[in-house]
Amino acid sequence: MNQFVETMRRQVLVVDDEPVNRQMLGLVLETNYEVLYAENGLEALTLLREHSETIALIMLDLLMPEMDGYEFLKIRQQEEKLRLIPVIVLTSEKESELKTLKLGASDFLKKPYDMPEIILARADRLVELTENRRVIRSTERESLTGLYTKQYFFEYVKQRELYYPDRQMDVCALNIEKFHLVNDVFGREFGDRILKTVADVVRAYLKEHEGIACRSDADWYYLYMGHVDDYGKMLSLLQRQMDEQVSELPIRLRLGVFSDRMSALDIERRCDQAKNACDSIRDVYTQPVALYDAKMHEASIFSMRLINEVEAAIEEGQLQVFYQPKFDVTGGKPVLKSAEALVRWKHPELGMISPGVFIPLFEKNGLIQKVDFYVWRKAGEQVRAWKERYGVSIPVSVNISRVDLYDPLLETKLTGILDEYSLTSDEYYLEVTESAYVEDPLHIVEEVTKLRQLGFKIEMDDFGSGYSSLNMLTSLPVDVLKLDMKLVSDIHTDPKALHIVEAVLDIAHFMSLTVVAEGVEKKEQYELLRSCGCEIVQGWYFAKPVPAEEFVPYIEELLDRKE
Repeated sequence: MNQFVETMRRQVLVVDDEPVNRQMLGLVLETNYEVLYAENGLEALTLLREHSETIALIMLDLLMPEMDGYEFLKIRQQEEKLRLIPVIVLTSEKESELKTLKLGASDFLKKPYDMPEIILARADRLVELTENRRVIRSTERESLTGLYTKQYFFEYVKQRELYYPDRQMDVCALNIEKFHLVNDVFGREFGDRILKTVADVVRAYLKEHEGIACRSDADWYYLYMGHVDDYGKMLSLLQRQMDEQVSELPIRLRLGVFSDRMSALDIERRCDQAKNACDSIRDVYTQPVALYDAKMHEASIFSMRLINEVEAAIEEGQLQVFYQPKFDVTGGKPVLKSAEALVRWKHPELGMISPGVFIPLFEKNGLIQKVDFYVWRKAGEQVRAWKERYGVSIPVSVNISRVDLYDPLLETKLTGILDEYSLTSDEYYLEVTESAYVEDPLHIVEEVTKLRQLGFKIEMDDFGSGYSSLNMLTSLPVDVLKLDMKLVSDIHTDPKALHIVEAVLDIAHFMSLTVVAEGVEKKEQYELLRSCGCEIVQGWYFAKPVPAEEFVPYIEELLDRKE
């Protein structure tokens, strides 16, 4: 018996109408336990309900007056707390064993008792098994929803597949769309109610389909279940039940499925792929279900290759920093004002890899911090090199990802770059995407405020890319507003688009913000932006992103203008 149980002095309830039997068992058990006694089942139930938290074992005779052992077992089975306490039946009748097993008995002792050490050993073993089971039960379930924790979920799936390898079982990833907004708008208590409701709906469904589930992270659930031919129908059922239980606002569920056909992968990997499938339909409201398929499999292999090779890409200089000029258009002719540093990946085998492919991937797994730091240092080095060679300072903007803003060493890294290359914060701007402000406004505003206090100018990148609220500008710490190309692209053909840009410019100027228009590709767009009061433009109409050596003509033109 383990030391923990011994120290606690757990209680044993001896139930027998014969005083001699009670005394004999008590003498054996009292070396390890505190012993309670009852003369019949009725008295035993009273004691058991009073001491349900401390009684570790019941020694139960069957033939007793007032309430016999059979009736006691039936009542015990109906009460959840009592049902968890193991019972050793005291009997001399062989035929009673099967009946009491069906009523929940755990073990038997034959009368008369002749070996005290065996009685104590069997009691110790059963108590220890029960204590271990209670510890497991307390840790295997997630406290909020009652579903398995992710670790136990994985382990139970592995055990099931060890013993039943031939059954076709699928893995599903279920997600609550935009759940973070539920917490932000309605509060955490309401959010917890949503999480529990989803768990209840899932649990009820899997009870009929021989499956198990866990809550993975935040608003993600993994389901392991027998194959379903129509997952759209399954999700519709879950969605309908959610709608019935939560009427305050629409809660949209989406589902990713990894089919058993590809089950050579371990359960952790299958869950990842089901989640990838689910992520592929984020914000695609016409498609609530996605199945992991060969195309996704190929994309996953490609992603893993990029993840595995990013360290080499940094060390070998495969990651190249391009610079796109920004022009001041407030005078007669556009004049070079600054530049934006943009990363490109020139892979030795795959050729040029679009940043639209690897940047979202690295943002998802945190590798973007390594890429960003590499770009930041390269940009600082380049600003210094131009300054030394041409005697002119060309400020460069670098992108700060949302992940970077959770780095406790962010300020140290950025100020370290300024010190390393003898730059000032006026020569080194920071761009933060608008979506970062929206997803976690309190934290991001706090971090951005610290950076501004260090002297850095903050540019809100991609404003108008889909998350915008004009009045949000009044509370955000920014110095420059960068209009996303989506806002700019139609201003020369759509009067409504032009009016929106004019309104943004008016508000920005009222708040003393400089405005940069991105994605300017046509002369008509440039002329309209200039007439509306936009100060700085950036886009292919003027210049595409280029390597540092191809940026030189823009600097030389600037110098010629000054002479």
